[in-house]
Amino acid sequence: MKFDVLIVGGGHAGAEAAAAAARLGAKTALLTSNLDTISQMSCNPAIGGVAKGQIVREVDALGGLMGEIIDETGIQFRMLNSSKGPAMHGPRAQADKKAYQFAMKERLENTEDLELHQELVEEILTETRPDGKPYVTGVRTLLGEIYEAPRVILTTGTFLRGILHFGPNQFPGGRAGDMPADRLTASLENLGIRIERFKTGTPARLNGRTIDYTKLTMHPGDDVPVPFSFLRETLTVEQIPCWITRTNARVHEIIRENLHRAPMYSGQINSTGPRYCPSIETKIVRFAEKESHQLYLEPEGRHTQEIYVNGLSTSLPCDVQREMIRNIAGLENAQIMRYAYAIEYDFAPPEQLHPSLETRAVEGLYFAGQINGTTGYEEAAGQGLLAAANAVRSLGGQEPIVLGRDEAYLGVMVDDLVTKGVDEPYRMFTSRAEHRLRLRGDNADRRLTEVGYRAGLVDENRWKIFCEKREAIDRLFQFLKETRVRLASGGSVSAEEYLRRPEVEWSELEERFPQLQEYSIRVTEQVCWDTKYSGYLSRQDASVERAHKLQKIRIPEDFDYFQVSQLRMEAKEQLSRIRPETIDQASRIRGITPADLAVLVLTLRK
Repeated sequence: MKFDVLIVGGGHAGAEAAAAAARLGAKTALLTSNLDTISQMSCNPAIGGVAKGQIVREVDALGGLMGEIIDETGIQFRMLNSSKGPAMHGPRAQADKKAYQFAMKERLENTEDLELHQELVEEILTETRPDGKPYVTGVRTLLGEIYEAPRVILTTGTFLRGILHFGPNQFPGGRAGDMPADRLTASLENLGIRIERFKTGTPARLNGRTIDYTKLTMHPGDDVPVPFSFLRETLTVEQIPCWITRTNARVHEIIRENLHRAPMYSGQINSTGPRYCPSIETKIVRFAEKESHQLYLEPEGRHTQEIYVNGLSTSLPCDVQREMIRNIAGLENAQIMRYAYAIEYDFAPPEQLHPSLETRAVEGLYFAGQINGTTGYEEAAGQGLLAAANAVRSLGGQEPIVLGRDEAYLGVMVDDLVTKGVDEPYRMFTSRAEHRLRLRGDNADRRLTEVGYRAGLVDENRWKIFCEKREAIDRLFQFLKETRVRLASGGSVSAEEYLRRPEVEWSELEERFPQLQEYSIRVTEQVCWDTKYSGYLSRQDASVERAHKLQKIRIPEDFDYFQVSQLRMEAKEQLSRIRPETIDQASRIRGITPADLAVLVLTLRK
């Protein structure tokens, strides 16, 4: 069983990685412990959100699958932050959980050059070059099967030595109902890869038939749903509402009375959890002054009564969970179908990676998703796509795709991971991107489709659709430059200059020039927002240019920082540990000062 690329793990990172590698013509195999759980949403049944929705659009622009699949299987679509500027807009969709995973499975099953195998991998196989550097040759499974390949991508999610916590009860598992990959960690440690532990959690699922919706507030989808994929102009879908309720003083009292039974506070769990998605017991402790916390009740699909209680993640014992639920408005008689739990799992600190997501320790071994310390389906999908593209490109001796921080949220994420590392599960926020005015969700295709097409990730159909849209945008920009708008004062300005005025809406231009209504909303929104933001973007150009100049100053991989006497010891240690590839990357390492950079630049020039 010989392949070009092996993908280990069938979550969101694994699915995108498998599809991307095969799309590039590599003979690919996806190995996962359960083929029925490919792309399963282990936690919330939703895709997208603020910054996360932009990532889904970027994955789509690069030819990935997540945007197309959620458009096909979504049950509610909302544009978050729609009252704010377009750089803050975040498309989000509730998913039909089972429909999503089986639609993804079907796509993979019908992908040329891709094989799916139900296997549990327990060992990474390597050989060693004469210079002592190990390189990957394949994997060994629990059943004793050997799969050979010069490139292996690990997308193991929470399955590396996963431990589930239901109060004081602990069970091994990658998630509830699935066995963990217990032996693979030892294989990685034997290869010199450092392993640490993180924690995450998930809330209870309720039987929707037993909920009193008259006590809840309805949370509907948008009147006009906006698709994720750039292959669609519009969406026609019957939307299902979500519902809102809140915790209260009695629920908080129950939690405080039982904190000694919570693994996070009893000492049973010592690993770090996600700061921005805390358990309900952490919220009660950290925000003791709050009288209540909002809860979203999210349907898990069209053909199930299961309801996900977003905001009530916990690892408290089952009897405490039942008492909590009974004291929440609308849930007094709700039946718990699945109890909440916390999970601890292994990850590999990501500063051990090249920006291509290849490990520094082992040639040909790539990591993507939660093994890199990230959290979220969207972050995982983006890493999977990039890791696969770079693995295949390396087989042909091509340079990896490394997106800049000014090009994509994916570029921000990878740079953050490999340069700064993580001290808690990493989640993408718009605040992480210093060039977020450029990185809007609506223009992801203009930023990345050509990159994907040149790399072979984007097919001819998508490229044709993109080229037609780009030509329409160019025509519309030209129209705005050449067309004059008469002012009430008697003078006139170009339509472009007129649109830059804060008080002017696009609809006003359409009233003045009805021919503008011939353009699609996907075209007009990009032209409108590019024009509105043009002043800010031009001011950012200078900082982008400076970053590009620093990116050109490359640092040799074997550079000995300890031989640079003028560097501070802290700088030597940090630079030696992370081994940045450029001065620009070095500038973002914690503890590196402008003086350190100046010394480094002078030394490299010498």
